Amino acid sequence: MKTQPILIVDDEKNIRLTMSQSLEPMGIPVQTAVNGEEALQKLREEPFGLVFLDLKMPGMDGMDVLREIKNNWPKTRVIIITAHGTIGSAVEAMKIGSVDFIQKPFSPGEIRELATQVLGRETLDEESVVDYPSLIELCNRHISDRRFAAARETAQKAIAADPAQPEAYNLLGALFEIKGDEPASQKFYRAALDIDPSFKPAQANLDRATSWNKIGRIDFGLAPRDADGDNPSPKGDDHEE
Repeated sequence: MKTQPILIVDDEKNIRLTMSQSLEPMGIPVQTAVNGEEALQKLREEPFGLVFLDLKMPGMDGMDVLREIKNNWPKTRVIIITAHGTIGSAVEAMKIGSVDFIQKPFSPGEIRELATQVLGRETLDEESVVDYPSLIELCNRHISDRRFAAARETAQKAIAADPAQPEAYNLLGALFEIKGDEPASQKFYRAALDIDPSFKPAQANLDRATSWNKIGRIDFGLAPRDADGDNPSPKGDDHEE
């Protein structure tokens, strides 16, 4: 099956150039747009499999662009480009259908790795996936499709497949937080920390979820880790609920 092109949406010329060059080794056509309006026009002209979208651009707000993409091209995957590692609307972005984030500055390898990871989810067979890593990726695909009940079920299957990994507990906690079930979300954040007290995404989520003002992002803890083992990027209910 032919892979659809990748679209990079960012008002900074250097970012567009760097990302385009970083993705070239993948052998997938890459196009760029300087703002949200141009991005939507390109999407009307041809299908794209993946969009890297900066939220902070002149003109049309990136969140509005994300909403338009998921409403009109729901199978197009979107990776949010953030600065400083956090965005105030992370929960909203995940509810709209974006689960993947990459933080500026980033390396060419990080860009390729995340693009490969996101596009690879499309090949997963929902009926036959049983291993832990694939279940986590399938869960992310369900989030991107706004199938949050299916995402929670898949995260629970991942826990059953390997109960010794903190990522699935943290992911399930985030999904319950998005649903509005705070007691359940905090229970799973704590479960992740019981398994690995050094797992920073779960600690950050628990600190925010139990704080008075609840300021901060939900960290899914699933982005590629940096050389020190840290996870610098954030990682989002169903129409039937």
